[in-house]
Amino acid sequence: MVRDEIKEIIKKALKIPEVLVEKPREKSHGDYFTNIAMVVKKDPQEIAKAIKSNIYETKVVSGFINFFLSKDYLVRHLEDKVKDIGKGKKINVEFISANPTGPLTLGNARGGFSGDVLSNVLEKAGYDVCREFYINDRGKQIEDFKKGVYKGEKRTVSQIQKENQKFITKGLKIKFDKWFSEKSLYDKGVNKVLDYLKKKKLTYEKEGALWFKSTKFGDDKDRVLIKSDGKEAYILSDIAYLRNKFERGFDRLIFFWGADHHGYIKRIEAAAQALGYDKKKIDFALMQLVSLSGARMSKRAGVYLTLEELIKEVGLDVARFFFLQRSAGSHLNFDLKLAKKKSQENPVYYVQYAYARICSILKKTKIKPGKIILEEKAELDLAKQLIRFSEIVEDTAKDYQVQRIPQYAVDLAESFHRFYQECQVIPAPYRTCSDMGSDDKKLTQARLGLILAVKNTLKNTLDLMGISAPEKM
Repeated sequence: MVRDEIKEIIKKALKIPEVLVEKPREKSHGDYFTNIAMVVKKDPQEIAKAIKSNIYETKVVSGFINFFLSKDYLVRHLEDKVKDIGKGKKINVEFISANPTGPLTLGNARGGFSGDVLSNVLEKAGYDVCREFYINDRGKQIEDFKKGVYKGEKRTVSQIQKENQKFITKGLKIKFDKWFSEKSLYDKGVNKVLDYLKKKKLTYEKEGALWFKSTKFGDDKDRVLIKSDGKEAYILSDIAYLRNKFERGFDRLIFFWGADHHGYIKRIEAAAQALGYDKKKIDFALMQLVSLSGARMSKRAGVYLTLEELIKEVGLDVARFFFLQRSAGSHLNFDLKLAKKKSQENPVYYVQYAYARICSILKKTKIKPGKIILEEKAELDLAKQLIRFSEIVEDTAKDYQVQRIPQYAVDLAESFHRFYQECQVIPAPYRTCSDMGSDDKKLTQARLGLILAVKNTLKNTLDLMGISAPEKM
């Protein structure tokens, strides 16, 4: 990976353990930059001389050292393999986990697509990923449902869960490795946790209830485990479930929750420590609310479009892309009017059209792609987008910011479309090499080689998002 090579060159030259290398916002500032001169407090010009390499040229601007990659280096790294940072470590990603008391919501979709795509990214980076759905089939909401509090619903909890699972698998194209029932924890798990906490003297009785000393582990208040009426509180099954996951040997746990679950983080971290586990092995992605602009009312539900209706309205590819575009912590406004457009204004079609156009070019010609040569600015810009793919995957696997993936897809498609406008791939009216001059042939083969690399990377990017890559549009 390009960024890693630059880091290693700097670390070796300066004999330092770590260095920050990033992409600048302004293209004029180069392909990468480092602030290492400020960190080690040395003359940046001297550092630039010490880290000279044939893979880049350097330029010092306001104390920062900017790197400009060489053409030969770009060609060699157009399709870098994604670095195996996971090394087979086991990660459990839990997402959606909706109560089986009604249809899935737009919020469920946001967490669902984000969890699914993050799982794809983690697998690409070498992790052993388990996608898990926690079925909340026990507790007050289920009791209220059975009593008929949820008016107008004639299906049973079991029927709703089966229908939701079918829709998730076939409608949303999300395949879970495990569907975990909360009820199953009450066979053995809950009692084992209670016995453990009591043995460790982490419980006490007060006002007829049994309490967990969660403040001992950083929680803002102690939590009730068994209520005064003898019923178990939600946190008891949460603790049992947490223990179950760690006992299954996962190295890291990731939870996708709605933003309203923010208050649960401290108590889960406290529970992990009480059980003897490292709370740093648990990560939380809190999904903010989703709103629809330009949406009509649903005839069936009497509210705005249901998730199932939305998928039928815009298609799964568009829904996935639009739900993924914003970071989890940002409010998402789903623009239904834009989502329904089948034009390049719609970012999904813009990306897919780039892929289809490349497929069309490669299909029409009998000329074989050859050695890539980079000369024109549009060619260089396209090559620089290609080498970002492995870094995008690695960064996302580390910080879970899946919105990078659709943004990268748009950036790459944009660079390709610009290249296509400025650089003729196959000089008309040639379709074979037989009637081309040697220079034309060499240039055509080079550009075909470049767009083939773009095709492969676009396909990989769309695959990560679970979005189709059509060869014709």
